[in-house]
Amino acid sequence: MSMNAPPQPQPGRTAALVVYGLYLLSIPSAAVFALFGVILALVSRDGASPFARSHLDDQIRIWMIAFWWSVGLLLLALVGWILSVVLVGFLLVWLAGLLALGVYIWFTIKSFLGLLALLDNRMR
Repeated sequence: MSMNAPPQPQPGRTAALVVYGLYLLSIPSAAVFALFGVILALVSRDGASPFARSHLDDQIRIWMIAFWWSVGLLLLALVGWILSVVLVGFLLVWLAGLLALGVYIWFTIKSFLGLLALLDNRMR
């Protein structure tokens, strides 16, 4: 009878798991937890196994995409607010809000799928 050896711990896997958790909690926390998550991902990359590193790199990448989209949409909303004297301003604010909702939904879905991949031992 052969005994299966317990799986070897993978450096950085726990950090990747925590980052996914923080990302998933970021919407109710007004993105504060996402900021903590990306900082943890940046700090944990060095010394992480290739498997965990792939998840940490992906976590950093999706945070950066969401961050820059949010900055751009905030600027669009600001322009819309300044132009709110005319009807176009209200439309810009509405469009920025709708697109921001899309970014937050995308961020949540990517985080959830990444968590599932981590738990299934699939690289990102």
